[in-house]
Parts: sequence; structure tokens; C-alpha cells
Amino acid sequence: MAKASSSSSSASASAASLFPHRAHRIPEDTVFYAVYPDLPAALPPSESLSVLRSLHLHLVSLLSPLCRDYIWQHEPFAISIPSSLDGPCPLCRSPPLPHLHGKLRFGDALDDEWLVAALLFAASSAVPSITARAWDSDGDFLLIEAAFALPRWLEPDTAANRVFIRGGQLHIVPKRVFPDTPSLEAALASVRSEEVDTRASDKVQVAILRKISGYPDKAMANMQRVRVRVPLPVAQVLKEEPFLISLAVEGFYDRDVDTMKHAARMERFLRGSDGDIEMVRVSVRMSRAMYAQLVQQKFQAPTGYLMPSREEGPAAFMEAELGMKIACGFEMMYQERRQAGEEGKGSTWEAFKQSLESSGCFTGLLPGSKEYQRIMDSALEYYKNSSLYSRTREVLNAPVQRIDEILSMSYSVDGFKGIELPPNDDDSWMYDGEEELNTAIMERQKEMEDYEAERKQRKQQKSTGKASSSLPDDFNLKDITETMQAFVQKLSSFEGAEVPENRNSKSVELDADQFMKAMESVLGEVSCEGVGSDEELEGHTSSSDMEFDDSEYEGDLAEELEDDNSEDGFMQLYSDTLNEELNATILKKSFIRAHQQSNNVTEEPSNATSSNAANDMNEELTPVDVDVNLVKSLLDSFSSQQGLPGPTSNLLGLMGVKVPPDTKKP
Repeated sequence: MAKASSSSSSASASAASLFPHRAHRIPEDTVFYAVYPDLPAALPPSESLSVLRSLHLHLVSLLSPLCRDYIWQHEPFAISIPSSLDGPCPLCRSPPLPHLHGKLRFGDALDDEWLVAALLFAASSAVPSITARAWDSDGDFLLIEAAFALPRWLEPDTAANRVFIRGGQLHIVPKRVFPDTPSLEAALASVRSEEVDTRASDKVQVAILRKISGYPDKAMANMQRVRVRVPLPVAQVLKEEPFLISLAVEGFYDRDVDTMKHAARMERFLRGSDGDIEMVRVSVRMSRAMYAQLVQQKFQAPTGYLMPSREEGPAAFMEAELGMKIACGFEMMYQERRQAGEEGKGSTWEAFKQSLESSGCFTGLLPGSKEYQRIMDSALEYYKNSSLYSRTREVLNAPVQRIDEILSMSYSVDGFKGIELPPNDDDSWMYDGEEELNTAIMERQKEMEDYEAERKQRKQQKSTGKASSSLPDDFNLKDITETMQAFVQKLSSFEGAEVPENRNSKSVELDADQFMKAMESVLGEVSCEGVGSDEELEGHTSSSDMEFDDSEYEGDLAEELEDDNSEDGFMQLYSDTLNEELNATILKKSFIRAHQQSNNVTEEPSNATSSNAANDMNEELTPVDVDVNLVKSLLDSFSSQQGLPGPTSNLLGLMGVKVPPDTKKP
């Protein structure tokens, strides 16, 4: 078993070394993953490293057979041990924790990303003592797939260090355990703990498992087999290392002016020491994304590249055209990597140069100047003496060295003759994808409809069984009246109304004499001469529906004041007079009186006349319920805002009263 694991490990390492990340590409569309074993916190570093090595061999031997025949878009799945466990991991940004990690750029092939997720689920099922996590440049892509089944509090801003894979299931660290973003160590501890239930809901599990079920077979179904006509060296390389087709397609698809110069010469794969190289027909496997990238790109064959005539038929021409693109891709990839390997720069040199620029080494210097070039040469010399230089050269040269090794062996056209090639796979999916797209859209639409139906059902359940008010039990309508009374009874200062609680209100003292002196200094001396007589003002008095005889009112008022000169007596008389005038209008019907809150009994039809008369008499004697009218008016105004900001919500918010939304409205 150890021998087999070692063999699988070396094969995986060899495959991974042939697929380094391209230096000129931004690492977008990349999936990152990390695996954390259950280790004691006090375990010495040497023992932790030994456990990681054993786990690494076990996972490689476990996962390699699942994707051995799969052609990855850019680079194969690989998992490795971090170079150092003393500090934060630069790849997966993990703190100093024992773990395995990796990354894979999937580009246009989304199957690559979901195959990685399926491999992590499979690994966690086979090894219960590990916890894995996966994310891409967009975030936690597993949550995106289960968006309609997630709890409301889980959003991109709150999902950091909360989503894990363990035991073949998805785990989400709940908010009740960590209200704020947890540290990775604390989150892992909660997932491993039996006392904390971190397993995601069944709906989330179903959504995720529905997506990854069928992998890796589902990914293999997206492979495209096609016949091509290529130069003999290209055919030999594809025969020995079929997965190098991804590097050739990438080199062709990402070509630029500089790399196309190599394709124009075709020195490595078309020009031989004995003259022109023969063409052979082979069958090539690639992903559907690679096939589409080749077919849909127009490219003129370089000078000297033998192409069949159109008279030989469209099938023969298509085989030759597709093979020409593959051959040119191999040539561009090979020459670019060979040149970059000789210089040894790559992405590490770019990162080193950026660090020099950010540190101010080139401040005030023009690129290309003598001083600028001197500093750049010194930096390059220092870089070439570092370990990064040798590692970069090794990574960039890996595919070049492998190709040179293959082509150094003996091979001939006879090795490709007499072989029955399998037929081309159907490529109608590239032109008839509308039905598949509509199916996917309908599935998402159904998920949205089910989600909306469940949301409406929850709203109806909340409003069922409640009275005319849809307010929750913990909300008391008396809060509105009490806070409003406290607000009104406060004395305002020159700065305005004091609404915050726990503030001591101070009375405003007004010196009348000082006030009049200030007014006179601004407006001049105020006298009574400028004021018109009563006769002059009488003609300008506005009329209203509440006009009455002044003489009668003055007489009645005088009599009342003689009987009771107190302030209470005056206020009672004023209130009675005002009520009498208001009763003559329809305004009284808009107010709720005290007896209307307790009298809810329906009168019999035969007693309707007498009841109405009694009610009219009672209304004249029953005062208006100020508190009920205040609450009703405020709630009506709040409801009319329809959840938008408005005067009522602002006023109640300042007083510390939060009114819940009206759930009876759709």
C-alpha cells in the first residue's frame, strides 16, 4: 500500500509540476481549498509534519483514481504540504495551523471547480478526522448554489470562516455561537465539537448534493473526442502526455503578438533536421471548453504549414485546421516557457519587482534611465542568487523538459498507421444549447417561486390567530402614549425639542422686560398709536362656521368668572364651549370616544332608533379618548408610509419606539 501511495504521489507531483500558473495571467476564476486534520494543539511541529505527510499520501492515493483520465482545463488537481507552518499561509491565507492546501484555475470550465468540490466531499467522507473548506475568487461558491435555502443572517459579509466540509456534509458555524466573524481556529473547534450543531439544514444539504452528485462521471461526460491532423512530433507528445493538450490550447487561446512570432516560424514542431515533418491523424480528448476555444477562433495557418484543399471535403479540412491550431499552440507554449525558464523570472520576479517599487527604490527615477537600470540590474542579480530563481526555472521548464524528453526518444510515422480511430463526438451542444439553458433557467425559476411561496406562508402564519392588530406580543401600544406624553411634557430649550431619554430638561426662563427692550432696540419704540380701532378691524375680521354673538359670550363669560375665578374654572368653561362648537361639525365623528372602547355589543334592529338617540346623547357627554386617538393616528400614518421613511417613523424612532411592519399587507 505504501508503494502504491508513493507511486501515486509522484505521478501527481509530476503532473502538477507541468502545469505551473502562467505568469501573465491574473489569478481569477481560481478555486482555493484547504484540509485541516484533527490534531492536538500541543503537538510538536515535527510530529505535525509527519501526520501531514501521511495524510497527504493517503489523500493522493484516494483521490487520484477518481480523476486519472480527466483532462483539466488549465492545471490538474493537486494537494500539497505548505512550505512552512511557522507563519500565515500565503496561498490559502490560513493562520499557522497544520493543513494541506492547493489551488486550481478553472477558467471557462466550471466542471473543474465542482469536481474539486466533489473530491473534497469524497475525501471528508473517507477520512472523518479532517475538515475542509473551498472558496474561489467570488467567495463561498457552495453557498451560492444553496442561496434559497440559507438562513437570513448568512450573507457574503457574515460568511467568513463559517463554511466547512466535514463527514461528507456541509457545515455552517451558527451566528448564535459567534455573533461576530470567528477566527479560523475557533470556527474549526466548533465544527469538530459534538456539543455545537454546525450541520447545515437538510435543504442546504440537498441543494449541494444535487449539484455534486454524479461527479466525476458528470465531468467526464463533458469531454470531447475529435480526430485531428497534426505534425508527427505533436502526435508523439499527445500520445505520451495527453493532458498537455490543455497547455497547448491555453497557449493558442492566450496568444499575443510576441507569441505569434514563434507560431510563424514553427521551429520545434514543424521544421526538422531532415526537412519537413510528416502529418499524421490522431484522436485527441479535451474538454468541451477547450474544443469551443479552438473551433470558434479564426486563425490563418503559418507559411509552410501544409493544409489540404477544400476539394478534399469539409471533414478533412476541419481535421487539418483543428490540428494546425493545436500545433501552433504547442509551439507558442514551448518557446515561451523555454525563454522564461532561461531568464528564470516568471511571476516570482514580477512580485519581487513590485515589492521594490512599493518600497521606493525607484522613486524619482524614469524607467530606462541609467540610475534606474543600475538598480534594476542589482535587483536582478540578487534575485538570481535566491532560491526563488531556481524554483521558478524548474517550474517553467518542467513542460519544456518533458517535451524534449519525449521527442528525444525514437518514434516514427509507422507507430500511427493502421490504428482505427474512434469517431468524433457530437458537437451539436455548441450550437443547440438553448434548450439546456432554458432548462437551467426554469430550475432556478422554480427555486425562486418555491422560496417566495414559503416566505408568504410564513407571513400568513405569523398573522394568523391575532386580533385586528398585527403587532407582535412583545410590542405594547402604551409605549407610544407614554413616550409621547413624556415628550410633550418636556420643556423645549432654545436648541429645540429634547427627545433622547435620560436627559434632564431645563425650563426656559423669559424676562419679559428684557425681551421688550431687545425688541424695541431692533424694531424701534412700539406704541399703541399704530394699532387700529375695533371699528377698523371689524371689517377685516374673517368669518367661519363657528361665528357667535360677542355680546352674549362676554356676558356669559363674565357671569362664569364671577362664580369661579380660578384657572380650573376657566379651562372647564373653555373646554365645554369648544366641545359645543365642535359638535355642530362633522369633525366629532373622526374621533374615538371613551365609551366606544368598551361598548362592543351590537344593538337589536328593533331598538336601533332609541339606541342611536342614546348614543348621540352619550357622545355629547363622553370625552374624547386622547390616547386612543393618538395611537390610531400614528399607526395609520405609519401604515401609509408602506415601509418607507416618513415623519411618523422618524418621530417614533427618536422617542425610542420601534413599530413592527404591518404583516397583513402583501
